Amino acid sequence: MLFIGDDWAEDHHDVEVQDGSGRRLGAARLPEGVEGIAKLHALIARHGGEDLEAEQVVVGIETDRGPWVQALLAAGYQVYAVNPRQAARFKERYGTSGAKSDKGDAHALADMVRIDRAQLRQIAGDSDQGQAVKVVARAHQSLIWERTRNFQRLRSTLREYFPGALTAYAGLELTSTDALELLIRAPTPERAAKLTKQQITTVLARHRRRNRDQRAAAIQSTLREPQLDIAAPVAAAYAAAATAHARLLIALNEQIDALEGQVKAHFLAHPDADIHLSMPGIGEITGARVLAEFGDDPTRYASAKARKNYAGTSPITRASGKTRTVQARFVRNNRLADALQRQAFCALQNSPGARRHYDKQRARDLDYNPALRQLGNRFVGILHGCLKTRTHYDEATAWAHHANLATT
Repeated sequence: MLFIGDDWAEDHHDVEVQDGSGRRLGAARLPEGVEGIAKLHALIARHGGEDLEAEQVVVGIETDRGPWVQALLAAGYQVYAVNPRQAARFKERYGTSGAKSDKGDAHALADMVRIDRAQLRQIAGDSDQGQAVKVVARAHQSLIWERTRNFQRLRSTLREYFPGALTAYAGLELTSTDALELLIRAPTPERAAKLTKQQITTVLARHRRRNRDQRAAAIQSTLREPQLDIAAPVAAAYAAAATAHARLLIALNEQIDALEGQVKAHFLAHPDADIHLSMPGIGEITGARVLAEFGDDPTRYASAKARKNYAGTSPITRASGKTRTVQARFVRNNRLADALQRQAFCALQNSPGARRHYDKQRARDLDYNPALRQLGNRFVGILHGCLKTRTHYDEATAWAHHANLATT
């Protein structure tokens, strides 16, 4: 077998090739792209001989996506995505000085997959459709997070010079496009007080708001309440900043809506979509995020426990001497954790079994979030069983054990 450490950068890769004994057979700096991959294949062929099979090549690299990784997988190599934190801890065995080099990192990665690959996670061979769902689902969620950050900046700006706008548009939500359009039209207290009811109603009508007359009257009344004055040049500067944030938020709203359609289309085209949608608390967007982060390789998770550990919903035990504690996992896939928390919350409304399980956790004096995390952990196990058996969720089957305990 050959073991390869691949320390990647934006435009090149430093690689080291080792044999089974750890002897360095070769090292090179390869360019990114087709030329670099071709040189890597040539390097492997030179040191592996004619009898070397593709699955006998083991590669360690600190990423799990990108064209380079896909090319390694397509070649049939075993590819392990090494967490940078794991790699940093592993390199401490070479010395404590903190010295670092790209060649040294490649050497450490080759050693890791040669010595400790049983402790690492091999990159799953997700289908093309599964990868497409992952790309659009992550992009959609990233834009939502970006919108939240920009909204917080806008809100902070308004609090400093125009807090009345926060009150006036609270009923519309300040991230909504109609509220942002009204703010752009009148970004200062003085101009906002001059907005007519007809102008406000026209904007609300364009965005199909209900009860437009009542809403417009309430907004106009709030905007005309007395505000603390600030100097005109300062107000104008704040208005320019608020307008910039508002225009950016409108653009983000448009792109989020466009990507949402893409997320749904790619997700519904996936053969596992029906199974995910049969789960309580999962809609098209949440289902796409769950599928994207778990992947669709049926051999990736050996058991429900392995899937739960990857999800970060299962607890970890810390035991030392006479001390033993069970704690939540905080180092986890935050995108997946967010989707599972959302699923657990929504499932409380339409799954009696989920509600009973949640209430049981709360009766143990668990707070709201830990109880939802326990419910999410249970749903991960149920989803694993459904995917393994290719069956849809069934309420009676999923919570049969809990029902039996309740009757005994």
